[in-house]
Amino acid sequence: MYRILSFMMLIFVFCVPTVSAVDKATADKQKNLTAAIEEVRQRLSEKLGKTIPSINVLINAPEGVYYTSVGQEEFKTTPETNFRFASNTKNFSAAAILKMQQDKWLNIDQHIVENIPGTKTPLVPNTPEWEIPYKDQITIRQLLQHSAGVYDVDNDAVPGCDGQSYTAWIMKNDPDHQFSATELVTQATRNKLSYFKPGENHHYSNTGYSILSEIIARVYSKHADTQKTYGDYLKEQLIGILPLYFPERADDTRMKPPFVKALVYTGNGSKPEIIVGANLSAQVAEGNGWGTPVALNTWLRNLMKGQGPLNKQSVAMMQNSISPGSKNYALGCFYMSNLGYGHNGCRVGYLSIMMYDPKQDVSVIAYLTFVDLTTKKNFIVEMKEGLYQSAWRAREALGYPGRPQVDEK
Repeated sequence: MYRILSFMMLIFVFCVPTVSAVDKATADKQKNLTAAIEEVRQRLSEKLGKTIPSINVLINAPEGVYYTSVGQEEFKTTPETNFRFASNTKNFSAAAILKMQQDKWLNIDQHIVENIPGTKTPLVPNTPEWEIPYKDQITIRQLLQHSAGVYDVDNDAVPGCDGQSYTAWIMKNDPDHQFSATELVTQATRNKLSYFKPGENHHYSNTGYSILSEIIARVYSKHADTQKTYGDYLKEQLIGILPLYFPERADDTRMKPPFVKALVYTGNGSKPEIIVGANLSAQVAEGNGWGTPVALNTWLRNLMKGQGPLNKQSVAMMQNSISPGSKNYALGCFYMSNLGYGHNGCRVGYLSIMMYDPKQDVSVIAYLTFVDLTTKKNFIVEMKEGLYQSAWRAREALGYPGRPQVDEK
């Protein structure tokens, strides 16, 4: 059993009486953190012309763990409040694949048409639905890197779907629809959709990670000698006792309390949609995760230090196997200056980031309970201005380097 830091052992600082120089310094850092994040919230609200309901930040540094939640009272949180961390899930999927490689259950440089080692069962189904373009040239590593060219039917328009992605089109007509990896892949097969030949470039693809969910389930089923799912592997082999959840059923829509609601401006009227539950069966392995900042922080720190499910060699591979066409995305993990290694996510009103900086031993978990889909500006720019700015300002509040002049490794 790999070493794992119990989330119950983390000590959070909210308000400390000023009875000594040490206590005063702690209280001052907490005050600076809250003021900095509130300033980010106010500026982002002004920029968008809409009030950001809350920004929530956990920062774990050598001197301690601090948390702040600023905004409207009904959207304020604690370190134990559940939220949807969306595409941060991809980091767990990458860890699952790399753990399977450690255990010699597969090799990430295998082509997905090859058999599971020691069996006559292919990594992905050998059926007509799975005959996506360039299938025999795609490797597991390329799927992890987003360099396989797999068309993203969850984000990009698909023929016959009224100019929408396949998942958006289905959800509009059938919100309770139960998706499957085969169903998603079929859309790329049927319409002969791809971005480029495998290994030639980089293009973010949720569908690529849906394929990884199928690989994880098939490989685990073979080794368990019974039918297993992606979620089974994460729960039974990867995350240990951490309260992190990855729903796969369409009817599994609610987080356990306490959880925070989120707001989404879709452009359909002036009022935002309040998100409480969500069908994430189309986002298995790429965006279906939820949990608390405490648990997510524990996962990330243990993982990146080689003290979780992966050894240090696998962690180095996760961090440094950079995708062709990308300057910083590797295996379910990317790098940002003065934040370190991690991932981000956006799903049904939650915008989040988890990053660990090994140079300073500082991790940051930050999330907004708000997504504006009506803005004319590039969403990535907004995310950096709001979410990333929150993470950098949190570091500055504790005396660590914040936003760099040039974002380079």
